[in-house]
Amino acid sequence: MATIAIQQNAAGSVFSLIKKPFAAIGTFMIQLAEANHRVQRVRALQDMSDAQLAAKGIKREDIVRTVYADLMYV
Repeated sequence: MATIAIQQNAAGSVFSLIKKPFAAIGTFMIQLAEANHRVQRVRALQDMSDAQLAAKGIKREDIVRTVYADLMYV
């Protein structure tokens, strides 16, 4: 008969408890950023072909600059 003994490291469980709230906050911040309409617009433009972008007068390297033009001073 085989016996398996599992030992939990107390320091590891404490670290895990400390890490969980920070991981939850990080996940929330990522979800919040991805829900932003500008991020969704950038993704939609990135999914277009170069020909479709050219028809809109946008170069692929200018997608972010185009979407965030009203926030940039350059």
